[in-house]
Amino acid sequence: MANDRLRALEDVEKEIALVLQSAGTIVLELSKEKANASLLDRQLNQFQTSINRVESELSSQIRYLTQVATGQPHEGSTYSARKDCQMALNRSEYARVKLGELGRTCEIMLDPQT
Repeated sequence: MANDRLRALEDVEKEIALVLQSAGTIVLELSKEKANASLLDRQLNQFQTSINRVESELSSQIRYLTQVATGQPHEGSTYSARKDCQMALNRSEYARVKLGELGRTCEIMLDPQT
């Protein structure tokens, strides 16, 4: 799972390189006296497509990181289950202590010598 996330980020990095390349080609073409309209259209289309892919993948990564950071259950994580288990153990220990105190109080109250 982590390797998939890293690969996806590497793909985003490559896509950003394509965005910059397309932007550079567009700027270069616009600086010419007579710009090639069809080249500009193709580069603009590639630029927009790449930007959309980058935005989509980065949004996905941010959603994943938000889930991890807030402790919400997410695919491949055991954090939430471990947290729930630890909380159950804490409640169990608290109940054991309180039952012990209650038992001692009952013994004192039921003991005829006091």
